[in-house]
Amino acid sequence: MVLDDGHDKRRYHLNRSYYGLYIPPLIWREIDNFSSGSVCLVFASEFYSEADYYREYDEFVRAASESARSI
Repeated sequence: MVLDDGHDKRRYHLNRSYYGLYIPPLIWREIDNFSSGSVCLVFASEFYSEADYYREYDEFVRAASESARSI
């Protein structure tokens, strides 16, 4: 997985069945390089809503930058 907060990117290798990864809000994620037979399981605290997600990276970076300035 590649996680990106709008400033820094970091790659995580989830190559053990007992590994998990918590991803907080406003983190762009890329899921790639699956092994054959692997499974991606996602737990969420809310029901899915299309409006809650950014589909364009540039739009995400603007929102992450605005969020960092308001802190």
